[in-house]
Amino acid sequence: MGEGNSVRYTNAVLYDDNLNKHVGDFLLNPDGSWRLSKGDEDVLKTIDGSNRLLTRSLQNWHTHLAMQLNARDFSDGFPLHRWLNEAIFPTEAKLNSDFVRIGAKSAAAELIKTGTSFAADMYFYPMITGEVLTDAGIRGLLGGPVSDSAIPNHDSAISALDELDSLLKTNSSDDLVQYAIATHSVYLCSEDTLTRARDLAAKRNARLHIHVSETRNEVAQHFSKTGMYPVEYLNSLDFFQPGTICAHASWVKKNEIRIMAEHDVTAVHCPSSNMKLACGGTLSLPPYLDAGVDVRIGTDGAASSGNGLNLLAEARLASLIQRHDHWDATLMPANDAFSMATKGSKDWVAWNLDDIRMRPLGRSNNRHIANLIYNGAECLDMWVNGREIRNDGKTLTLNEKETWTQLDDAVMSYYDGVE
Repeated sequence: MGEGNSVRYTNAVLYDDNLNKHVGDFLLNPDGSWRLSKGDEDVLKTIDGSNRLLTRSLQNWHTHLAMQLNARDFSDGFPLHRWLNEAIFPTEAKLNSDFVRIGAKSAAAELIKTGTSFAADMYFYPMITGEVLTDAGIRGLLGGPVSDSAIPNHDSAISALDELDSLLKTNSSDDLVQYAIATHSVYLCSEDTLTRARDLAAKRNARLHIHVSETRNEVAQHFSKTGMYPVEYLNSLDFFQPGTICAHASWVKKNEIRIMAEHDVTAVHCPSSNMKLACGGTLSLPPYLDAGVDVRIGTDGAASSGNGLNLLAEARLASLIQRHDHWDATLMPANDAFSMATKGSKDWVAWNLDDIRMRPLGRSNNRHIANLIYNGAECLDMWVNGREIRNDGKTLTLNEKETWTQLDDAVMSYYDGVE
């Protein structure tokens, strides 16, 4: 792609992939690269960047996007397994593709508004969510749920895997949206289901996504049943493949962390969800870093997490909980939290430097990342794969007001008018 497809920001602040600060005029190229602008290039457009901070976009590595329908504060005060069995599973039995489309559209609007251009999702009707994210212009790794129960759009795990087989055939490296296999957990998937999913992932070169060791009770029950801890058990089935996503991964032993490292697993830190559902622990970062495991950050679903998909807020909490749990104020400083939240991003976000939360900038004009992580800021612009998704605080690929209205109407219908 030539310079004519690039955008120029003038008089802006830009942080590169290593969080080195640059000040001046910049070209953002469609392939995600950037360089200093001489001012004479033929560009798509020029934007005054004097009130803008340019960074890579955020990446949300564990979501249930259409769970927006389950309403914020839905079943607030329930412990995890009561929350699942009394609240979530019964209401999800009423899901259909129209509800998922509205929920996913609402989630896409929130992701964009808060500076996130990628979500690794686990929810029903993944093809519908794929259509929504494609229309919204953002990236997704969409896992169709596989379990032996609680699948509203399938009568069996085999049926769910057959649908995923068809979807996985469509995966193309050029597509912003890819599909994956989302085996729910060791407590909702039989050994046969897990091995079938493993074999399909190998056949289609697809990624697996699974909840792992989210609660102490889950781990204790699984050990009592099998004599193995969940990661050990999955490893005994040769389940792990490079890139397998293990959400939560909180109640694990060091040998299990080493297993994840050996298999190039991605572990996802979801602090707000673990804390809201009182799981008693969150992912312990130091042993993961010592073992060399790839760790990312995820919000979980809106009904289970801190009621939203704001990854900046999640990164802040990730930083604070690590320090609190380990009594170590040096753990996960702002730069490390931001690097974890943006790792692998090829897209760009422009944050509002005139947002009061970004001030003061400091005598050396170097407080940008710390302010972002600990205070947040308004997302003004977003560029994904060279496409302008958001401009000056307005999302261009969907109508936010229309989306909120549709969501409100759908929630009333979904719960028969009773919240």
